Amino acid sequence: MIKFLKIIIGTGFAAFLIVLTIASIRTLSLDVNAGFQLARWETVSNISLDINHHQRKELLNRFKEAIRIPTVSFSSTESNTTALLHFNSFLRKAFPTIFTSSLVQHELVANYSHLFRISGSQAHLLPYLLLAHIDVVPATESDGWDAPPFSAQEIEGFIYGRGTIDDKGSLMGILQALEFLLIKGYTPRRGFYIGLGHDEEVSGYQGAVNIARLLKQRNTRLAFILDEGLAVLDGVISGLNGPAALIGVSEKGLATVKLSVSTLPGHASMPPRESSIGILAAAVKKLEDNPMPMLFGYGPERETFEHLAHKFGFPMKFILSNLWIFSPLVGRFLQQKPDSNAFVRTTTAVTMFNAGVKTNVIPSFAEAYVNLRIHSAQSLQEVLDLIEVTLGDHRVKMELIEGFDPLPVSSSGENSFGFQIVKKTLLDMFPTVTVAPGICVGNTDSRHFKDLTNDIYRFAPLWFKPGDAKRFHGINERISKKNYEELILFYSRLIQNSDIEKLPEPHTFVHEL
Repeated sequence: MIKFLKIIIGTGFAAFLIVLTIASIRTLSLDVNAGFQLARWETVSNISLDINHHQRKELLNRFKEAIRIPTVSFSSTESNTTALLHFNSFLRKAFPTIFTSSLVQHELVANYSHLFRISGSQAHLLPYLLLAHIDVVPATESDGWDAPPFSAQEIEGFIYGRGTIDDKGSLMGILQALEFLLIKGYTPRRGFYIGLGHDEEVSGYQGAVNIARLLKQRNTRLAFILDEGLAVLDGVISGLNGPAALIGVSEKGLATVKLSVSTLPGHASMPPRESSIGILAAAVKKLEDNPMPMLFGYGPERETFEHLAHKFGFPMKFILSNLWIFSPLVGRFLQQKPDSNAFVRTTTAVTMFNAGVKTNVIPSFAEAYVNLRIHSAQSLQEVLDLIEVTLGDHRVKMELIEGFDPLPVSSSGENSFGFQIVKKTLLDMFPTVTVAPGICVGNTDSRHFKDLTNDIYRFAPLWFKPGDAKRFHGINERISKKNYEELILFYSRLIQNSDIEKLPEPHTFVHEL
């Protein structure tokens, strides 16, 4: 407090009052803006699915069957191709209307992936693309699951199984929504695509890459893309009043770096002062002791907190409404925990360390692999340069194994067609949810489509309570039966909401500071 008073006196009390007044006005104006809704939307078809008891039983059985097919990707060169072929046959049986409708063109891509084109009645409207993926990460019952990971067993209203969250929930939700709409005679005004990759969990170099290549060859331009990514967080963000739906507008970049040290081999009875293991261990320790710079406020994460500010109580509402003053303070707070630290900087994780062949031999070679997730305000090259400076040891060789820059930040303003369509669909279904742009700390295969559109969004209306995020790629992955039905309703509304020609003019509160 004494330090704070000295600052006030040093800068002048009048100047402090001006800053305080501006900050208060900003806090109030964000509150007012949060209450404004868009003007009346253009009328579109409003087919209500009204899922009855018999349909509910059937759609849950189909979903369970999808989960029971172990479409596992083990590596970029190894996947369960038998299961992928089985899944192909299953889709044709589960969604007969999609595969026989004159509105739908289907093609198999790279043997196991799927591309659907759904024709629209108004050809001048730019199409969009819904993405999902077929493959899942490995899982075994010995990991500690409450139910076998490919059993689709029901426990207290939840369906357990690998892929329920990532990503067969979205995949089946999209197709089930389209199947129901087609059965009810729906014809879209705006055409769209559905892309189902078979190797997203190992970067999508066969599925997504080849689907994107086909669309490029056909000179396809997309209004927006919607893929998996972020979710509805309920009780997850400490201090937030009510649930928040975060729509991913970008993804962090990626770098996999190999560090290696080569020295002369020797006998353990006559060790040198420094060994290859010791030199490399010191280098790794330097990276862990010197994290990448804190960059909160320079990427999409700033907008996330500004959008959510009005749902916090004081003093957090005041602080988050005025990140132009408090960004460093908020950043220092967020970096205290691993899950929130991922939003404020490029993260550094040492994931593999290999050295030695025998207990009594000093190894001549040691290597370590470092995985970095690159903040939107940095580039891949900047990160590599920082690693080299931090290491400061010519004996440690650095090699980039794989890497790419952070993805471009998609628009999220009032004139952003894709963002507002997703937002409207969410608020149609969940009026009390606060919607905000967000950043994906992981990666999807949607990045392979970045040349086809300016706007890629990463979101599915999966409801995450505290602790649920650990189920993602972890044990006891699950989805409630209610939430799966919500996915179907969400995609059916999204498809229909996308039929508008243009967004309505927003009613905006403007306050000149």
